[in-house]
Amino acid sequence: MFEALKAQVAMTLDEIAARPTDRHVLQERLREEIAALRATGQPVPEDILRLEQALERPEADDLWPPAPDP
Repeated sequence: MFEALKAQVAMTLDEIAARPTDRHVLQERLREEIAALRATGQPVPEDILRLEQALERPEADDLWPPAPDP
């Protein structure tokens, strides 16, 4: 289960990169997936913890490429 959750996190990150206009919705999904990782009782990988911390910062939108103009 833990490996499947890690794979979900990776897929969500790919979706954020591919669909920057939906990044706020996808960021929330990412937070939920990280919470699910934590709930397994397994240690959450350090890079995912750093990403979670970065998402909490006010400048979190700067982590992703800008959305294309319509």
